Amino acid sequence: MINVHSYESMGTFDGPGLRLVVFLQGCNFRCLYCANPDTIEAKGGTATDPEEIVRMAVSQKAFFGKKGGITFSGGEPTFQAKSLIPLFKRLKEKGIHICLDTNGGLWNNDVEELLELTDLVLLDIKEFNPEHHQSLTGRSNEQTLKTAAWLETNHKPFWLRYVLVPGYSDFEDDIRQLGEHLGTYQMIQRVEILPYHTLGVHKYEAMNKEYMLKGVKENTPEQIEKAEKLFRQYFRTVQVN
Repeated sequence: MINVHSYESMGTFDGPGLRLVVFLQGCNFRCLYCANPDTIEAKGGTATDPEEIVRMAVSQKAFFGKKGGITFSGGEPTFQAKSLIPLFKRLKEKGIHICLDTNGGLWNNDVEELLELTDLVLLDIKEFNPEHHQSLTGRSNEQTLKTAAWLETNHKPFWLRYVLVPGYSDFEDDIRQLGEHLGTYQMIQRVEILPYHTLGVHKYEAMNKEYMLKGVKENTPEQIEKAEKLFRQYFRTVQVN
């Protein structure tokens, strides 16, 4: 069974084309700005027969066109890698394009096999500086960078996604170091800059949890433009979402 938090049909944000987005339960990171805090704990969600997800994807296949497909997000999908492997194989049999939105922070044989079955990885790199990453997510970024290297070595296309949080992940030196480290990677098809937002704050209130970035304001146009110019110095295709 797959532990599913929720679905989004006809999504245009998580990968190319129109997509069925499956948000899974459970995450290994504790990002201060998490917009889906209700997906973090492993318990919760709805135990779902993988064949139900296959049926949903097939029923929407006509709308996917040449670019669309299914995207697994979260939470952190690799948290359930072992259960997802047979599901991914079934989706491949049906000719469904698969995206995996991951923080890249988990690694084992199941995760490796899952990535091999994935058509496009959306790799969320929260911060390049190890200390800043630890402060922002509560976890190390060492495995995330190793995952990026694995994707490059194994010729697996991926998009690099970067949330621009004022005072937490918008440091020029850190972005430059990220560009110097990953700028030569041929498998990075695009960089997506995701401006910081507070759309998930109401979820913290509903869960009686404190939102740790209270008072952090959304990016100004100038901050976004500066970051975009920095990324464009190192990567071919950069867009702001």
